[in-house]
Amino acid sequence: MIEILNSSELVRARATGALVADVLYSLRDRVEVGTNLLDVDRWAQQMILEAGAVSCYVDYAPAFGNGPFGHYICTSVNDAVLHGLPHDYALADGDLLSLDLAVSLDGVVADSAISFTVGTTQRPEDAALVDATQRALQAGIAAAGPGAKVGDISHAIGRVLGDDGYRVNTQFGGHGVGSTMHQDPHISNDGRPGRGYKLRPGLLLALEPWVMLDTDELVTDADGWTLRSATGCRTAHSEHTVAITEDGAEIMTLPPADRG
Repeated sequence: MIEILNSSELVRARATGALVADVLYSLRDRVEVGTNLLDVDRWAQQMILEAGAVSCYVDYAPAFGNGPFGHYICTSVNDAVLHGLPHDYALADGDLLSLDLAVSLDGVVADSAISFTVGTTQRPEDAALVDATQRALQAGIAAAGPGAKVGDISHAIGRVLGDDGYRVNTQFGGHGVGSTMHQDPHISNDGRPGRGYKLRPGLLLALEPWVMLDTDELVTDADGWTLRSATGCRTAHSEHTVAITEDGAEIMTLPPADRG
């Protein structure tokens, strides 16, 4: 299913996107060495419910997962890159943490992810991973606009990641959003320009480059959800929800500091 949002729905999408970003950056500022992932999940739950929003994750039970997710946010640490199931783990200095959050507010979904180092110890390769995903995300957004094709976005993302020397996994990538969290079109993190669905104003997309330091192979954790790098290497993930407009693409999940 592909939804094209009308003007009133796009107004609601902006509000949902702002909420998602507010929660993510509030959590980033609150997380410190010793913070338990279950506390991160509990804080996310509180903020979502206080805003009158609905979690897209608690009851989420796709074919690739192990039953309902049962939590409010994905917390992926170090070699975990996607769908990290919150569990009893206290974050250590230097851990590389990715937070991925999707909520629905007034019937419209927004989805975003950030990666950052916990504490004061940062590995140069971790900073490079995060930077690569952020630049790839910006390249994907720049390639999105009315009349562009999904392949244009995929190519732009993949070129940044490939030029930085990373191998790109295309099993999981971006996707449409709207009244539900996962819709068509699928947006691979690498692809050929000029191919795929033609973008139209009103289309809402979640673009999400993610990368692993020395592999493109994933393994599924024993929890049935968390996806890790097959070699145990570090990982990073960046994501924005964007709306296709008459002029290009509008980022709905801008950090609070970047909003006017």
